[in-house]
Amino acid sequence: MNCLLDTHAFLWAVFSADKLSAQVRKVIRSPENRVCVSAVSFWEISLKYAIGKIGLEKCQPEDLPDVAAGMDIEILPLTAQEAATFHRLPRREHKDPFDRMIIWQAVQRSLVLVSKDGGFAGYEELGLQTLW
Repeated sequence: MNCLLDTHAFLWAVFSADKLSAQVRKVIRSPENRVCVSAVSFWEISLKYAIGKIGLEKCQPEDLPDVAAGMDIEILPLTAQEAATFHRLPRREHKDPFDRMIIWQAVQRSLVLVSKDGGFAGYEELGLQTLW
């Protein structure tokens, strides 16, 4: 399975794996699966850390790419084409720009989006597949 972790799924994988479903933990741990996190997630984490919306245990936001690498989680860059075509993502009830870009990357790259967020169902018509 090729999957993309939503920001909260990545943070939980790093700091609180017990918050992940048993199925998600199994997918993340299996060497047969390609598990990715978007560069967009690191931007979101850094921004929320800077304004005090999230705290991190024993690390800074800039440490997290190395943590991901150590967990064999691939970091996906945001391509210029993904950024330029983002306007094609239909507007739904979900307004968070970070989540919307991660959804767009998952759709564009045919990745299963690992997220507990139930607000992503409106994007299934575009081919979005989710896992929790």
